[in-house]
Amino acid sequence: MNILILGGTGDALALIKALRELTASHPWILVLSLAGRTRSQFPGDWQVRIGGFGGLEGLKHYLQTVPIHLLVDATHPFADQISHQAWAAADALAMPYLRLTRSPWQPGAGDRWIEAANHREAAAQLLTLGRRIFLSIGRQDLANYAHLKEFWFLMRMVEQPDAAALLLPGFILLEKGPFLATSERSLLEQYAIEAVVSKNSGGTATYGKIIAARELQLPVVMIQRPSPPPGPSVATVEEAIAWILQWSNGQF
Repeated sequence: MNILILGGTGDALALIKALRELTASHPWILVLSLAGRTRSQFPGDWQVRIGGFGGLEGLKHYLQTVPIHLLVDATHPFADQISHQAWAAADALAMPYLRLTRSPWQPGAGDRWIEAANHREAAAQLLTLGRRIFLSIGRQDLANYAHLKEFWFLMRMVEQPDAAALLLPGFILLEKGPFLATSERSLLEQYAIEAVVSKNSGGTATYGKIIAARELQLPVVMIQRPSPPPGPSVATVEEAIAWILQWSNGQF
């Protein structure tokens, strides 16, 4: 049985590691797929595929020719294009499909969240929140804020952004989580940040900034997730393993 895991997240790596430990009793061949924009690889005792599929038809062709028997979408909650293509391809081929996506954060007591449907709305919200902004959105969406010429941005990402994003005034931090709340608070204070922009990614690795903003009473412009595709979905690696074991044992 060939299982394709669409990855790029820590959950995808945790899932494939857990499944690898079960391959002694289950005849699975595991394939981890990373998008072309994901430059870092995840080494391990499994197959790794780098690059896009060429759209929906390219993905369907790949699933048929390998062939793949189960498709698991463990991409980032904001990777909506590949997620919808994954579901459409699996549905067209009558292939078992599972989406693993961690639960979104929820505002708690003391949080000053301002919800935004997208980056355009988020940028508009900043006009009344201050001029020193922590952009914790990754490197791919920075251009959405380039028109805010009078702002100063602290921008954190794992990899160096494209040249166009470098036009934003401010400072770039190349760091990878997890981040502790104490260090996040120190960061916000060091750079005199007045507001935070974040995607509602969920999980614990980057939640420290939310705690720090709460403690400092800073507003957080929280960009909401895009609509997920239909199909079965679980929120944890443990739930995904249980689902896959049921599928492997013919219980679906």
